[in-house]
Formats: sequence, structure tokens, C-alpha cells
Amino acid sequence: MPVFEEKRDELEHYETMMGIPRGRLAVTMDMITDAMALVGQHAVYCQSQRWPGRPVLDIQMVMKNLTDAKELIQSVMQAVAKSSD
Repeated sequence: MPVFEEKRDELEHYETMMGIPRGRLAVTMDMITDAMALVGQHAVYCQSQRWPGRPVLDIQMVMKNLTDAKELIQSVMQAVAKSSD
């Protein structure tokens, strides 16, 4: 199912509150946050043998990429907010 159908209610809610570009970015941020939570749960069970207490390297890389993507989206949301003022 295309994301626009699957997330229709959330998109309508955020697009109404924030406008189409920022609303879509807000839904994207929620999706990334959900993915980060799932990866974080997985990291609890996939501990590194080399560094006890730390998740395996691939989990660390996924979390870093999700965190970086979220930071980029936040910067775009701020830029869009400034340009609409």
C-alpha cells in the first residue's frame, strides 16, 4: 500500500496544522522515530561480543543513519518555517 494511503489520516492532520511540506516532514519524522524505537529494542538483544553493553556494529550504523536523517529533516522543517514567516 502506498505511503500516502497508509498514512492518510496522519498526513491530513499534520498538513492541515502545518501546511503540506512541513506536514509531510512531520509524518516522516514520526516514522523515523518509530523506526529508531524498533532498532533500539533490537539493540538490547543484539549485543556486541567485542564490546559488551553496546549493540552490534550494524545496529549502531542503522541508528546513526536514522539519527542523521532525522537531523536533516529537522533542518529542512526549520528552513521551511523561516521562509514562510
